[in-house]
This record gives sequence, C-alpha cells and structure tokens, in this order.
Amino acid sequence: MVFRKLPGVSASGMGLRLSQKFVFLLFLSGLVTLCFGALFFLPDSVRLKRIFLSKTEVQPSTVGSGSENDVKEHLKRPVKEQEHSRAMVSAKADRLKSVNRKPAVTQAVEATEERLVGGKAQEELTVSRSESASVRSVDTFTYNKFKSCLIKNPLGSDSGKAADPKTNERREKVKEMMKFSWDNYKRYAWGKNELRPLTKNGHIGNMFGKGASIIDSLDTLYIMGLMDEYNDAKEWVQTSLDLNSNGEASLFEVNIRYVGGLLSAYYLTGEELFKNKVLELGEKLLPAFNTPTGIPRGVINLGSGTSWSWGWASAGSSILAEFGTLHLEFVHLTELSNSPIYTEKVMNIRKLLNKIEKPHGLYPNFLSPVSGNWVQHHVSIGGLGDSFYEYLIKSYLMSDKKDEDAKKMYYGALEAIEANLVQKSPGGLTYMAEWRGGILDHKMGHLACFSGGMIGIGADDGAPEKRQHYLDLAAEITHTCHESYTPTKLGPEAFRFDGGAEATATRLSDRYYILRPEVIESYMYMWRLTHDPKYREWGWEAVEALEQHCKVESGFSGIRDVYTTMVSHDNMQQSFFLSETLKYLYLLFSDDDLLSLEDWVFNTEAHPLPKCQGGKVELLRKNT
Repeated sequence: MVFRKLPGVSASGMGLRLSQKFVFLLFLSGLVTLCFGALFFLPDSVRLKRIFLSKTEVQPSTVGSGSENDVKEHLKRPVKEQEHSRAMVSAKADRLKSVNRKPAVTQAVEATEERLVGGKAQEELTVSRSESASVRSVDTFTYNKFKSCLIKNPLGSDSGKAADPKTNERREKVKEMMKFSWDNYKRYAWGKNELRPLTKNGHIGNMFGKGASIIDSLDTLYIMGLMDEYNDAKEWVQTSLDLNSNGEASLFEVNIRYVGGLLSAYYLTGEELFKNKVLELGEKLLPAFNTPTGIPRGVINLGSGTSWSWGWASAGSSILAEFGTLHLEFVHLTELSNSPIYTEKVMNIRKLLNKIEKPHGLYPNFLSPVSGNWVQHHVSIGGLGDSFYEYLIKSYLMSDKKDEDAKKMYYGALEAIEANLVQKSPGGLTYMAEWRGGILDHKMGHLACFSGGMIGIGADDGAPEKRQHYLDLAAEITHTCHESYTPTKLGPEAFRFDGGAEATATRLSDRYYILRPEVIESYMYMWRLTHDPKYREWGWEAVEALEQHCKVESGFSGIRDVYTTMVSHDNMQQSFFLSETLKYLYLLFSDDDLLSLEDWVFNTEAHPLPKCQGGKVELLRKNT
C-alpha cells in the first residue's frame, strides 16, 4: 500500500518545528516575566498598586463615618509635609502680620478634604497617599521645641504674683479655697467624679467613669504651686484612670473635662503620661462620628464604641454646644498624634454648618446627625448654644490668627446675634435674649454670662470701626451679669427682663447657684483687657460670697436660692468649681503673665491650651 506523504510532515521537518516552538515559548515566557517584573521597578503608581499590592497598603481612610478598622488604620497614617511654595510664601507673610512669636516646632498645614454634606446622606471621602491629604506636619511633636515657641514662661516671671500686697493676699485666699476643696474631695470622695460635702461621700453621675474632679484639677493645682496635691492627682491618673468604662458618657463632657484637662496637664508639665492617656482617650471618641453626616451623637460608650443621641434631645438631634465644642481639643489631638483624623472630623462639622441655611444668620441649637438639617429654631447664647460661639473665636486665636474661616463664622454669627438677640432693658442693662422661631424670650442664663469675656477677647480682631464697640458691648454684658448677683452677691441660674424685672430670676426654678464660673470668667478677661480695677473688686465680692454662703464643713456647695441669706445647700461640690471658678479667680488676682493670653486660650472648662502648637495651624483650604 502506497502512503502519500503530506507536504512538510517529514521526520526531519517535524523535529525542526518542535525546536522552533520550544524557542518561541521560552522567549515569550521571558518577555512576560520581564514585563510583569517591570511593574515593581517603575515609579509608584496608585492604580498599579491597587491591582497588584495588598489591600491593606492602599485602604483609603474615611472622614465622618466608617468602621472601627477604618479609624484604626487612619490613626496609623502620619501627618505629612505640604509642598506648596505659594502657600508657604503666603504663610510667611501672614506670620509677619501676627504676634512676634518664636519659630514654631513644625509648620502644620490644614488642607482638610471633607466629605460632601447637606440634606442628603454624606458621601465617603477617601484620602489617597498619592494625593494631598488633610493636616500635614514637617516632623513629630516634641515638647522641648514646643516650649521654645512660647513667648512667655507659662507660670510667669514670679509665679504670677501681683505687684501690690492686697491683691496677693486675695490670690492666696483663693489658693486656700482650692486646697480646702481638694483636701475634702480627697478625704471623702477620692476617685469619684465629685464631692458631696454635706453627706461626706462621692458622686459618680453619667458624664464619665470616675475621677472628674482629679482631671479637672490637675492644671489648677499646678499653676497654684500645690505640688503635693498635683503629684497625688498624677499618681491617680497613672494607676487608676479607666478609659474603658461601659456606662454612658457625654462626648461633650469627656472632651472638655478629660481631653482638655489631660492636654493642659501635658502642655504645662511635659509629662508623657498625660500625652499617652489623652491619645488613648481621643481614639475612643471617634466612633461617635459614625453618622451619615459626620455630626457626632451626644452619648458614647467608651468600652464598646457605641453611640446614641440624648433621649431628651428633640427628634434624636445633636446639640450645637456639644458638637460645636470639639475643635480646640481635636486640633491638639492631631498635633500630638501626628494623625489628621481628629482635625478632619471637626473640619467636616464646620463645612456642614457653612453649607446649610441659617435663619437670619443664626445657629439653632438642634441639628439632625442623620439629615444634617436643623430640627428646631431655638437659638441661645446660653445653654445648648454657648460654647459653639466661644470655640469659633478661640479657634481663630489658637491658630495664631490663621484660621480665617473660624474668624468669618464668628463675626458673622456675632453680627446676627447683635441684630436679633442683643437687647436693652428699660433700666439700661444690655442682655442676650433667646430666640424661639422668631419670637424673643427675654431671659438670659448664667451660662450666657461667659459672652462678656468672649466678645472682649475678640474685639481687637473685628472690623477696625467696630473694635471699640465690641469692647463696650463686652463691658455692658459683664456689667449686666454683675447686676444679677444680688443680694447674696451670687447669681441665679437664669434671670429675666420682662414684667418689670431687671436681671432678676422670677421663677423659683431659676434661683439656684451651683458654683458656676461664667460671670467670674468675664471678670478675668475684662481685667486683662482693660485693667479696670472694678473687675478685681467684683471678683473679691464673689470670693466673700462663696466663703459666706457656699462654704460648709467639708467643702463648698451650691445653694438653692440666691435671694435668701438663710441658704439651703445642694450638697454638690462641682468639678468645674475646681477647674474654672477658682482658677479664674486666681488668675484675676495674678499678674497677666501667668498663662498669658499671648500664648494660651482656655477651653470651655478653663483648661489652657497653647496657641503655639508643635506647628502653627494654617488653613489653606476654606470651607465654602
């Protein structure tokens, strides 16, 4: 049988084709290997990394809401250097216009990328490593470099002693009151939040786990030179401060008392213990921001990280004075942690507030953390609203006057307050009324009496033609609050200007005084701004009244009715009495270089925070 040979299928031909295939495949595999390997030698590409590298290396961080893992990953991300020549030139020019401060440690730059906010649920913002991230810093915070940028010694040239003996005697009296209060707290309520001086036991409450009076007193004890007491407090922080409480805690109270108190103690002493504790605590607050808008809820469980709104808050809303009183502390948490997430959280709040409509330019007290809309049109410079406005002007001052957005918001709000809330009584007293959907309630709370000091410290940076006007307004409001301090020389919780009343509490439920500091706070600021001796005299009146009506055998107590000299005590020595009331009195009778206003701002619990952070904060991105 004859086999017909097919073309090209000879034995020799078959061998030749197989070798060719082997060479070709060998070449092809080498080419593929070369191309694939080249991906790892080419310059960084975010897109290629996302394809070929592990997810953990490119996992974006979110601002406002996100999982606990997202938060922890974001905290690990360091603050980076901003490379932008025009911004640096502008920053240098701005510095020449501001206080002649020594060079700061770093040039921290806030260029925060916030998520879109408004009536709709907020979209996630991712911060890529290849793109300009939020707050950026040249190097890590160091305490010694921080100290070098302060203009004055925090404790003054002679521990703040005043020049005249009479004032020094008064200052020593306040120090004696502080030691008396502290000694009784330590004896009967050590580790509890506050002392009950009549029953000689402690009070816990629901603001935090324990020890509020200890944390609140750290800086007061230190600046007064009560070092044995300060060391006892420091030891308690080291051995007993529990940051994993499983009860409900107020985000606002934890921030102003504990975060503020620990930050202040660290900046004054350089003790790393306080820095470590405050950074641990700061991280535990972040889950409260996990809402559709990034507006935090008011209550948080520090152990589990769950958060919710106050049951009494209208329609599950968040409170203006709570979510608006985080900025000072959170900027410093970013500074110390080298992580931008804290600043991103508070800048996101500010951006939302800038976007939504404000009735007559006013900021109502209740905001939905879900929709980002106002819930009620109740406006107050007292309770529920107060410290939001305070933190606007203090954010501007703390940034070494670089935070132009805070400045714009503050003076815009003040203009609306003057147009709608500031009133003059028939007797000539200037006061701040409350606004309820367009209807004025001619009531002013004791809490609103801080506004004299607030307007005073902001007077110099207003429009040139309004600076004296603002200082005069501050003096008028402080005078009105002083007039409410009668006949015991202590003031009621709220006082009215209707029905013939002039700065008088007309309701029995408004007549109590719980050792509040706001009036004395304004005395201190107005003294430093004007050196008018009446403010020191008014402060001394308050000292004598506290000694006469509030001092009991085992501490100081609030009273139930300021209009009777036969006082009934409420059995509570408030934590803020140690932190604020006595500190402001001590500063009032001290030289101005003790915690100089050139270097420090006070948070709303009177904890001093430096204007000179590890780097002066500058906002290059405006929230428009």
